[in-house]
Amino acid sequence: MMDESLCGGLPPEICEQLSVEEQIIKIRLEKRRFGREVTIIEGINEKEFNLKKLASTLKSRLATGGTAKNGRIELQGDHRHRVKKILVELGFPEENITIID
Repeated sequence: MMDESLCGGLPPEICEQLSVEEQIIKIRLEKRRFGREVTIIEGINEKEFNLKKLASTLKSRLATGGTAKNGRIELQGDHRHRVKKILVELGFPEENITIID
């Protein structure tokens, strides 16, 4: 949730929607040791959104392990397209989510 002073007197729900629409989210795949794949989600402002809670939601919906650290979410395995679909369901605009191949 954003601070009211940043919203200029807008109602909180409108302000929250604006903050969601401003996010430019990048989803990419990273190869780790021993050929392990990790889906990395970057670009979500951790001051406006609880990354740990979002990571927990993604982990439970995808039935995988992962973590939120250093301002990004890491999920075990290749879940790029499924993550995008879930983020859209959670209210993030599809045009602001980029999958990097």
